[in-house]
Amino acid sequence: MDEPKELRQRDDTVRYDHPAGGWGSLRGIAQVIGEARPSPGALDTLMRQNKPGGHMCTSCAWTKPAKPHAFEFCENGAKATLWDLTRDRCDPEFFERHTLTELRGWTDHALEKAGRLTHPLRYDAATDRYLPCSWDEAFKGIAAELHRLPPEQTVFYTSGRASLEAAFLFQLYARLYGHNNLPDSSNMCHETTSVGLKKVIGSSVGTCVLSDFDHCDLILFFGQNTGSNSPRFLHPLKSAVDRGCRIITFNPLREKGLVDFADPQNPAQMTVADPTRISQKYLQVRPGGDIAAMAGLCKRLFELEDTRGGVLDHEFLQQHCTGMDAFATAMREASWDEIEKVSGLRRVDLEEVAEIYATSERVVGIYGMGLTQHVHGWLNVAMLVNLLLLRGNIGREGAGVSPVRGHSNVQGQRTVGISEKPELVPLDKLAEMFDFTPPRETGRTTVEAVEGLLDGSVKGFVSLGGNFARAIPDQGRSDSAWSGLDLSVNVATKLNRSHVLVGRSAWLLPCLVRSERDGDTSPRRAVSMEDSLSHVHGSVGRRAPAGPDLRSEIAIIGGLAKATLAANPKLRWDDWTDDHGLIRDLIAEAFPDMFHDFNARLFTPGGFYRGNPARDRDWKTESGRAELTTPEFLCALGETPEPGGLTLVTLRSNDQFNTTIYGFSDRLRGIEGGRDVVLINPEDMQRLGLAADQRVTLESTVEDGTARRIGGLRVVPYDLPDGCVAAYYPEVNPLVPLSYHDKLSKTPAYKGVPVRIVT
Repeated sequence: MDEPKELRQRDDTVRYDHPAGGWGSLRGIAQVIGEARPSPGALDTLMRQNKPGGHMCTSCAWTKPAKPHAFEFCENGAKATLWDLTRDRCDPEFFERHTLTELRGWTDHALEKAGRLTHPLRYDAATDRYLPCSWDEAFKGIAAELHRLPPEQTVFYTSGRASLEAAFLFQLYARLYGHNNLPDSSNMCHETTSVGLKKVIGSSVGTCVLSDFDHCDLILFFGQNTGSNSPRFLHPLKSAVDRGCRIITFNPLREKGLVDFADPQNPAQMTVADPTRISQKYLQVRPGGDIAAMAGLCKRLFELEDTRGGVLDHEFLQQHCTGMDAFATAMREASWDEIEKVSGLRRVDLEEVAEIYATSERVVGIYGMGLTQHVHGWLNVAMLVNLLLLRGNIGREGAGVSPVRGHSNVQGQRTVGISEKPELVPLDKLAEMFDFTPPRETGRTTVEAVEGLLDGSVKGFVSLGGNFARAIPDQGRSDSAWSGLDLSVNVATKLNRSHVLVGRSAWLLPCLVRSERDGDTSPRRAVSMEDSLSHVHGSVGRRAPAGPDLRSEIAIIGGLAKATLAANPKLRWDDWTDDHGLIRDLIAEAFPDMFHDFNARLFTPGGFYRGNPARDRDWKTESGRAELTTPEFLCALGETPEPGGLTLVTLRSNDQFNTTIYGFSDRLRGIEGGRDVVLINPEDMQRLGLAADQRVTLESTVEDGTARRIGGLRVVPYDLPDGCVAAYYPEVNPLVPLSYHDKLSKTPAYKGVPVRIVT
């Protein structure tokens, strides 16, 4: 083979010809300032962001260093804060002008751009409008509906924005009410991590801490777009490269953040110096081909061990691991032809990476939703762990597995009890603390909640933040089902699509954003969150609230719980609302190993580490050892694409965080002006007879009796592997069947959907 297109930037496709960061990031922030119209003082708020004593960003979950930069915010973190601090208001007068039927025709961007919600609202079916109401009316009205519903027919959903304190109270409220139906946004992204890592190393989170990036000499990246999804991570990556660490990336798209980076806080790189090249080697693996790629690396390691020895860490494998014999046999017997076919990569390139890995002393494996959002996503995760275990790269300094989580506290919410799995929650301790009998039945995941919405077994839905209806798969089937609910409640800061898909009794409750003051700025009114590296940070909002009727998430949960539940002297909702330190004392009592001395450690620079047994090589698995997994498949896709078919990868743009759309510039990919696009490489365009800017329809080829298609998509030539197309989440979510999810965790398979193009 000649050098493949995957190893170089193509000049015949749409692209961005500048590094990530640099002046482009500053222009991106400036554009959002113009779009969001933030209130005066927003820049002062940004200067405190992610620093001890300041507020923690509501965007990504990347960690906060003990010694912060002068500007400890990135482009997307700045966009999130500026978007929160808009001067625009979505007040009762707004709803006098617009019915919900009309608003259902608005774009996601237009709905949020209406501004901050200011008053509690109830839906009036006669006028098809939200009407203002008092907090007391809202709490009593919602409680009355909950009293009429069997608890098992309700779902309490949590977005990744809510604090540890709010999350702890929310799960307590749900269990006191009588159910474990507590899905959260993790179910749609990294639940594969929680289940997969738990299975093979006994921990549901990654093993790395920030200092590991000061000591590693190789970083392997799989399926994570740092430049758009966690840009502050680019600083430790740049530092690692500067000291000689090598970075090798596996991803279907060439994402600019992992190609080159110009540090906006480095005067030289902003003027005359060259940007930092991040990835030494960038391999554009086919969607679903990561298992095969990692099998190729492992196969080559065994070949090197057989020919020269000293490659595998035999002492570690014998002392700490199980499953080695079966895994070694499978890798030695694996066919290079099949590995190349499934991965779309050349044997010579995989052998080169394996050689680099074999001679590296301390290796970190990074991954994102490119591994987790597949039908066999858990096996992707397990294969990366296999690769690391072969050379003892888990449980020592400068090495480990490190999933990059999405929303700011999505990992922490699981830590403090937001889980549908009762076995993961200290229910006996909660029963003792609050004098009640917790439910023991397994609750609903996100997928199961939507199944209940469709079959009518879910009648009530209470959402603590988020945009659930827009984030889920199979929206073409689910959108019309929301009207069948008896109760829908949304706690929110801005209007989104979930709020206009209402049940018979619907309520919209406005809350503070994290940068806003909750009464005062004392530590007792602070909240906290856990980052991707398992460090816990205190957060204090200092901005004046967007309106006098806003309440904190904690106050709203307390108000709902008081109205819903029977009196209990151990349930001090008013005290907890007034003093969040009391909630932290409860968390410390329920989870003493992780949260002892919680209040004393709250503002530890860099956060306090809650610990991870796997980092200490204490394996909490069924076998008591780290488990090497023999793969049953080399492909993570649920279905092989039909002949001539395509695999869809869903994407987020540079002007987006989850379902929040800040604007219509995907600068780092060179795409401007609209989100109704489908990306495809020139060879596939020629094979299918397509032209740039042609409008086409995407159809799902999963055959389950439901037709799924989205039309009007503009063809954009892009640097992708053969047989792959890409389009924006959440607009193309209707193409993803609800049943198409990871086999163990039920995480939707957004990164590998079989489709065809219809002209």
